[in-house]
Formats: sequence, structure tokens, C-alpha cells
Amino acid sequence: MAYPTVTRIAPDAARTMAEVRAAVDAIDSALVGLLAERMRFMDAAARIKQARSEVRDEVRKAAVIAHVRQCARAHGLDPDLVARLWEELVEASIAHEFAAWDRLHGGADQGAAGEGDPGASDGARTRDLRRDRPAL
Repeated sequence: MAYPTVTRIAPDAARTMAEVRAAVDAIDSALVGLLAERMRFMDAAARIKQARSEVRDEVRKAAVIAHVRQCARAHGLDPDLVARLWEELVEASIAHEFAAWDRLHGGADQGAAGEGDPGASDGARTRDLRRDRPAL
């Protein structure tokens, strides 16, 4: 899949709010396309993983957040803001992957000693995390 091309003017060249809004809309469209592609990789992960308990990987989650913090610093962005955004993104990705795993593998597995995410769905865990997090 080709990455979306965002044709726009440079921020310093914007002279009207219409130009600013058009550029932001183009960026948002490209971001949505990238998010859709990211979720397709969550589908691939669900297909590859043999056990539902493999879906949530806190070590990988921490590595992803550390990586985007580093990327944020390199781009002059607030790493805490980016980490909060990615926390939400990763939790949504995990919920998506649980749903895909269940769909592909016939529901929650009964792995060793009830492995996997507690509760009926990962969506409940995601909602609980949002309640305890400051608004963006």
C-alpha cells in the first residue's frame, strides 16, 4: 500500500484560514489512512498469534510508547502529549486485535489458567483507562 500523499502549502506560507484549514484537512485525511493501515496490521497480528493471551503485550506497548516519545522529541513535539495520544491508540489497537482474534479463532480461548485479558471485552478496560486520564 502506498502512503497517502499530502499536497499542501508550508505552514509559514499560509495567509488565510481557508489555506490553514485545507492543509489541516489534508493532513487529517492522511492520518486516517495511516490509522486504517495500522489496524490492518492488528488484523494480521490477530491472524498470526496462536493464543488470545498473546494479544496484550505490555512489554511491546511500553516499547511503542518509548519509541514515539523519541520521535516526538526529534520533531520538536511534546513527548508527554504524544505518549498520551499513543496510549489511547495502542489501547484501541489492542481492543481491535482482541475482536479480530475472536472473529478469526472462534472466540476467547481457554488458555492456561485463564490467560488473556480479564473481563468480557477489552473495550471495558479501554473505557476505564480513559476515565483516569487527563483530557487532551
